[in-house]
Amino acid sequence: MRTAKRATMAWILGVLFSAWALPSWALPAPKGPVVLTISGRVAEKNTATAAAFDMAMLQKLPQRSFVTLTPWDKKPIRFTGPLLRDVLAVAQASGQTIKASALNDYQTRIPMDDAMRFDVIVAHQMDGQPIPVRTKGPLFIVYPFDSKEELRSTTYYERSAWQLKALHLE
Repeated sequence: MRTAKRATMAWILGVLFSAWALPSWALPAPKGPVVLTISGRVAEKNTATAAAFDMAMLQKLPQRSFVTLTPWDKKPIRFTGPLLRDVLAVAQASGQTIKASALNDYQTRIPMDDAMRFDVIVAHQMDGQPIPVRTKGPLFIVYPFDSKEELRSTTYYERSAWQLKALHLE
């Protein structure tokens, strides 16, 4: 029982600290090409219906990097980008499910809890280089697969989305 209470308290403190550590500014309009649109249950919008981000806006958020092996590459890759939970916090997104859509029309559903429990990132770099559209870019939702045994499964591989273009909160 105590372990569950401690885990819950740690999660709450983590969410509060993540929100506190983010820049406290109204979401500005993108100046460059929009690379990510967040719609649905979003309180902070910079368009009539959504929160739109250009690459510079995503790069202003705190950045995380990790090295992990994916089922799509033959060697471990270093991914860099903001935490998914930080991107969602800037848009003041809420809900139970995140529907991710890619440029190639791939869609996947990600439980909101994943963004809070795991250090999932919206990667814009692979091995220190911008991710070209012709491979997996410009954005790639990627889990730190090597950090936990449970993440090395089809469930989490299918929740990753390369060529990410939009998130819809339900």
